[in-house]
Amino acid sequence: MSDSTTQRAVAGAPAIILDGNDVYEAAPLGTQLRYFDGTPQPPARFNRKLRDWQHRNNTGRLVEKCAPSTSGAAYLASFVLDEGSYGSNTAVILTVRRHYLVTTPLHFEIVELPRSGMVRVLHRWNERDELKFLAPDMAAAEIWMQRNRYSNMVTEVVGEESLPDKLTRAA
Repeated sequence: MSDSTTQRAVAGAPAIILDGNDVYEAAPLGTQLRYFDGTPQPPARFNRKLRDWQHRNNTGRLVEKCAPSTSGAAYLASFVLDEGSYGSNTAVILTVRRHYLVTTPLHFEIVELPRSGMVRVLHRWNERDELKFLAPDMAAAEIWMQRNRYSNMVTEVVGEESLPDKLTRAA
């Protein structure tokens, strides 16, 4: 448990607050996270301030973890949150993803962990796994894979993963 991990009460139940390093090390792919900077939300009449605040306070699904570089360049470990895809009918026009280094000043809270029996559809490339779809079961995953063609797709059934104590208290 890192020193920057703290607890706070939300709706009467303690919430587990994680830093970027905790998310990278312990949160499984498919976890829904809320990220925030601890500042109060500005009034709606301040459009620009509200938009800036929403940029630092939102939710997203953990879809990728990037290990630190082992080459000459010094890149820190990082992770990617998917905030959603936008489009019309079946055509996706825009996918919003946020990339964070483990040193980000933001705080994270687990909203939802993937349930046992769900299926992760992963796109494996450059020795990394990227979550493309989190299906409720294998049949839904296979249907999604037939409609969405990616190379190097693999499925992974979510089991009773051994999660650190701090994550199991949050779920």
